[in-house]
Amino acid sequence: MSDPRSVYGIMAEFDGPSELVEAAEKAHHAGYRKMDAYSPYPIEELAEAIGVHRTILPTLVLLAGVIGLIGGFGLACWTSAVDYPINVGGRPPISVPSFIPVAFETTVLLAALTAVFGMIALNGLPQPYHPVFNVPQFAHASRDSFFLCIEAADPMFDREATRKFLERLHPRSLAEVEP
Repeated sequence: MSDPRSVYGIMAEFDGPSELVEAAEKAHHAGYRKMDAYSPYPIEELAEAIGVHRTILPTLVLLAGVIGLIGGFGLACWTSAVDYPINVGGRPPISVPSFIPVAFETTVLLAALTAVFGMIALNGLPQPYHPVFNVPQFAHASRDSFFLCIEAADPMFDREATRKFLERLHPRSLAEVEP
């Protein structure tokens, strides 16, 4: 096993999207888990091919929405019944129908803020530097090239064995990604 700090990973360039998806599936079946694929446009099958797992973001958004609902409703109850009680038109101090807009707005606000900031945090953004940009061919990733990078952090990563594995997939080019 090689020193994982000396290299970020090994990147293979493929001719098209079908070759990339096939290579990603073969790498996943071979046991590689820490890898990423890059293409100029979204490829629907690619996420499943590299084994992208589910995220906790929907659960966090749901929890934030529930907290917003309870918080908004509680705030409306507290202000109208305890802090500043005003009897308007003979309404009871806790009038559920009149508190629905506040509860709805706080639900949406907390859920939306959690979705935005949770997505940023879970994606590790902002990321001003990424080692894959050290590979000169990667400049074509947003135009016409398809890349698969197996990271050195993968438990199965061995510099020579991974290189040989990727060579068997018939890539257009191979490159070691410097950290």
